[in-house]
Amino acid sequence: MKSRNFRLDTEWNIIHYPEKPQGFGILIIGDERHFVDENTSFWLQNEGKKILINNLREAGYTIFYSNLFGRNWGSDNAAKMTKRLYEYVMRMEILNEKVHIIAEGMGALVALKLLEEMKSSIRSCFLINPIFSLKHHLELEKDRKFFYKRLVKELEQSYEMKVQELMSKLKETDDYPCISTAVPMKIIHVLAGNRGYKQSRFLNELSAKWEDAKKPFSVCYMVPEKKQQISQQMIRFFKAHEDI
Repeated sequence: MKSRNFRLDTEWNIIHYPEKPQGFGILIIGDERHFVDENTSFWLQNEGKKILINNLREAGYTIFYSNLFGRNWGSDNAAKMTKRLYEYVMRMEILNEKVHIIAEGMGALVALKLLEEMKSSIRSCFLINPIFSLKHHLELEKDRKFFYKRLVKELEQSYEMKVQELMSKLKETDDYPCISTAVPMKIIHVLAGNRGYKQSRFLNELSAKWEDAKKPFSVCYMVPEKKQQISQQMIRFFKAHEDI
């Protein structure tokens, strides 16, 4: 696989090149397991993710992403770094300036910020098991004491403040985040375990509000056995939004 690892400030980043480029780029914003270092990335080490990357490359996409400070939980620093990576890639590569976004898990928190701040540069957004609300996610983790304590510590590191202060500073939109009317969005929610079903209830509430507001989005619920179909759904969705 033809790839290039490079550093911007403290963070490692990677670009995967297609054999036959068609001029469109995909920005990936990963979940809490995501990482990039000088040699590899989570998306290359995880077999399912590697297959997904290869399928996107075979479809002609140039794919890029950053380490983004590890477990960043949607911090402003992570959003700034993502914008910096986008600007760097646009300078260095021959690509259409409107990119697709793939965001997974906590990566959706950064994606929502980008949809607000640079929507004219985003062609479409594809979310996998997205976390839309830090408050809601904290509530879900309260039953799992070890994970809750770790999450609180990570939030305080990422946002450089105590979690109580963070919760009070979060906008009311954290409970019901608003999505762009200008950027089409597709959400895949894999129904795995009790938490997956609790998250799906919250997604249903959000969907009802977005439908009332006539937002351009669709939701697909999926059992884990069907996850291998995600790359085909992605490619179909992206191709449908590539009128230049």
